Amino acid sequence: MLEALTLDQLRTFIAAAEEGSFSAAGRRLRRAQSVVSHTLANLELQVGLTLFDRSARYPRLTEAGAALLEGARGAVAGMDAFKARARTLSEGLEPELAVAVDVMFPIATLTAAVQAFQQRYPATPLRLFVEALGAVVQPLLAGQCRIAVIGSLPDVPQDCVSDYLLDVPAVAVAAPCHPLALHQGVILRSVAATHVQLVLTDRSPLTTGRDFGVVSQGVWRLADLGAKHAFLKAGLGWGTMPLHMVENDLREGTLVKLTLETSPVMGQGFSMHAIHRKDMPPGPAGRWFVEQLKGSR
Repeated sequence: MLEALTLDQLRTFIAAAEEGSFSAAGRRLRRAQSVVSHTLANLELQVGLTLFDRSARYPRLTEAGAALLEGARGAVAGMDAFKARARTLSEGLEPELAVAVDVMFPIATLTAAVQAFQQRYPATPLRLFVEALGAVVQPLLAGQCRIAVIGSLPDVPQDCVSDYLLDVPAVAVAAPCHPLALHQGVILRSVAATHVQLVLTDRSPLTTGRDFGVVSQGVWRLADLGAKHAFLKAGLGWGTMPLHMVENDLREGTLVKLTLETSPVMGQGFSMHAIHRKDMPPGPAGRWFVEQLKGSR
């Protein structure tokens, strides 16, 4: 009966194991709990093993179930990769390449990659979304673009593949007239927290209730990095910027680097990754473009 096993059964098994209940697995798979229970019962009958202990309120993996879980994941992932690769080969060269790029990504590297792409694929239009945080990922998940370059959002979404590109150094800055600019040595977080911090806000709902690198009690949220840059130079608050955007300001003295107390909440930069959905990998033009985004590393 093992020959009759289906990928749907394995996906249901994985969902139930990861979600911790049949009802939650049903919500994830968008099917009734009774269908999930029936599917798993048939799976157990076919493999000749009890995969879930149903004696408690919530089902728990048996020893046999735990032993088979990774194999099920591998089988599903392998088939997903096979289908994705087949889809890419059948599609050939993309008629258009849509890419969402994190606003923190170095503009010089992006510009060079776009120029190279235009020369290599002159007949393939390129459509770019430049966003921050979850708004970079949203068009990818919605199927509006094939590749997303993330950095300000540190999480790789489920069912996406990640490819490391480069690191972007970041620096905390303020205008010379700002009170924090007058501090000598390391500025404690408790001191920085008493001043307005300028931070980017997410245009999407993907990071609702989450803050990245926010320490101040008073926060001004801006949806545009250019506006944040202008507000910083005007002395309206302090904040973290990618180094490549403020290097000239630091040289000219229109912004001052702040040496903040180190914290696990506030990193020293952004790790940029190109991600794509497992079921929608980029074609040859997209793969080539990702390689150009790695710059000279």
